[in-house]
Amino acid sequence: MTTEEIADSLELTAKLMELHEENPFKVKAVANGAYKLAKTRIELEGKTQAEIEQIEGIGKGIAAKIHELLEKGTTDELEELKSKTPQGIIDIMNIKGLGPKKVRQLWQELHIESVGELLYACNENRLVDLKGFGTKTQESVKQNIEFAQNNSGKLHYANAEKLGLNLLNGLKKVKGVFEEVSFTGELRRRNDIITKIELLCSVNDFERAKTGLTNAGYTEDEEIENTFVSGNAGCPVLIYLCEPENFYKELFLTTGSGDFIQDFLEVEIDAPQSEEEIFESLNLQYIEPELRESQNIISLAEANKIPTLIEFKDLKGSLHNHSTYSDGMNSLEEMAVHCKSLGYEYLGICDHSQSAFYADGLKPETVLIQQQEIEKLNKQLAPFKIFKGIESDILNDGSLDYTEDILKTFDFVVASVHSNLKMSEEKANERLIKAIENPYTTILGHPTGRLLLARPGYPINHKKIIDACAANGVIIELNAHPYRLDIDWSWIPYCLEKGVKISINPDAHQKEGYNDMQYGIYSAHKGMLDKANCFNALTLAEIETYFTKRKK
Repeated sequence: MTTEEIADSLELTAKLMELHEENPFKVKAVANGAYKLAKTRIELEGKTQAEIEQIEGIGKGIAAKIHELLEKGTTDELEELKSKTPQGIIDIMNIKGLGPKKVRQLWQELHIESVGELLYACNENRLVDLKGFGTKTQESVKQNIEFAQNNSGKLHYANAEKLGLNLLNGLKKVKGVFEEVSFTGELRRRNDIITKIELLCSVNDFERAKTGLTNAGYTEDEEIENTFVSGNAGCPVLIYLCEPENFYKELFLTTGSGDFIQDFLEVEIDAPQSEEEIFESLNLQYIEPELRESQNIISLAEANKIPTLIEFKDLKGSLHNHSTYSDGMNSLEEMAVHCKSLGYEYLGICDHSQSAFYADGLKPETVLIQQQEIEKLNKQLAPFKIFKGIESDILNDGSLDYTEDILKTFDFVVASVHSNLKMSEEKANERLIKAIENPYTTILGHPTGRLLLARPGYPINHKKIIDACAANGVIIELNAHPYRLDIDWSWIPYCLEKGVKISINPDAHQKEGYNDMQYGIYSAHKGMLDKANCFNALTLAEIETYFTKRKK
């Protein structure tokens, strides 16, 4: 089991325990364990129970449950809880905004046992008179059900990529049948959300290939020739077969969105040896797969105006990271040493501020203790440098967490919204702009607060927010966590137009979280971000100068 799957199992265990009114202290312990693991993708496979107990925030009881999950894929406790809970009730608990207590209320008082029944009850206004619900809650429940239904059968890019790689590597091993194999479609364009995994295979023996795919559980598509489909991967999987000489032509035609390729469908392309050859024959600058979303890019390619895109090697430092001072899984020193080992020149540590009590936000006295440790580590790790940062909550009135005497001790401040997310666009704009205008704000963190496939972001007027950042010299974060990828890549061109730099931040809560920077790079590619406009492509000397001037 992956860490994410184990965290999900623990979270479900805690919810079912609360649903059935078990000991609240035990419920909280299991929920806290799930929360800790959900913040990290630390590798648990192969660890002993004793090793698991050494993980920050994981006690003996939770470690035993994790070990049992690793060995059996479930726990006896979880199976017992599930056996006395209708599956429909478990499904309802996945709806945003419905905790176990409210679900129990719906189950016992309205006898609702499925998501369909709940949606029907919302449409009949049956939740309005329930204690603790009301009209607003009913409408919120309805919207969240519809959001979940619209996003079923979809995957985050990071998860789809793993599945796709397993499929791709499996096909490559079938020697003498599959020649060249590649991702195509959404996966090759590296979309944030994947609705289908598509692979293109050139084959020299169609009958053997078709027999092999059929035996592997794929079904031949009745409408699209030489296409096989499977629905066993969380989203549909499509495998396209083609002659070896047509591989690059088909790769070109299946990679781009329908909007992008519509003008190329009738163009004669004879057995090209590469995609570069195709673009050259069309008198176009080469267009990276990530950019093939719409026809808008074609005019830039015709004029040879697509910039050189930011690459992973261009990043000089990692900003917005967490440690065990708040809700991280690794100590400040561990985060710094690992960051340095990856070749970065600097680390920005941005633990949560005091209002984020759920994430062990730092009290003013703890801020000073952390900053003393940073100064000590900077002497040990020089020339590598840790910058004193904070992820300051943007409070409900738009002010930053902490008084000015604490704010001025930081080298930089990432300002983010974490609470009171249900806002009108007007309220969200007002709140964010006030924070942007605060002279201590350096970077606006994950601007919409979205969690892909889990919750939509609060509504904002992107142009107004970006304009405010431009006017106040504030950088905008591209949060690289694959569940956020916020700011959305589609707004990066407007940021660049207004002179607003983008900081690709991993929001790492453990050492392995630095790896998420790659997903930020993919998203940055889609927004045509270049090195010159990426904030953390600045060298250590350049960013030190920037922070110093900004503070003055």
